Amino acid sequence: MIVADNRASALSTDTRVCAESIMVVRIWRFFTLLLAALALTMDSAHLLELPQKMQYDAQMYSAVNTTLYRYFAVIGGMYQVGSIVAAVLLVFLVHKRGPSFRWTLAGALCLLLAFGIWLAVVAPVNREVTAAFRAAPASVPALWMRLRLRWEYGHVVGFIVQFVGLCALVLSVLVETPKDLPPERTA
Repeated sequence: MIVADNRASALSTDTRVCAESIMVVRIWRFFTLLLAALALTMDSAHLLELPQKMQYDAQMYSAVNTTLYRYFAVIGGMYQVGSIVAAVLLVFLVHKRGPSFRWTLAGALCLLLAFGIWLAVVAPVNREVTAAFRAAPASVPALWMRLRLRWEYGHVVGFIVQFVGLCALVLSVLVETPKDLPPERTA
């Protein structure tokens, strides 16, 4: 009788730990997907503005870019870095889950790559414009015209990679969704 009670107690503890583990993964997935979606909004905004902004003259383009995006780096940066950190931690949480792990890893790598693209393509333009704005503000419109394609299309490429990353993270959830509904229980 004591052996049966110990087995039942161990089974109960294992079931509780498993349920808690599943809940932690679900909550972490929610926050990862939320942050990844919010991070995507920054580059999505750039993508939607692109056709109109490419028609602006130097003065208008400079005025828009030096005033409109001040908080994109602060807020967008928190979203993007937060989504990367959350996705990398999620990779470790699902590392034994086969297809879900692979999709999660792909999503995390895409988010990291998108950030790398921003660092390599967009950030240097931001630094150069900021330096020019401090040293010779009158030179900024011409500088923006020279660097505009790099800055704009850097955001487009970042959007595409981030979008693929978000899709991979969503797929990581879908591959674990049961294909069939469980049979209904009858009382």
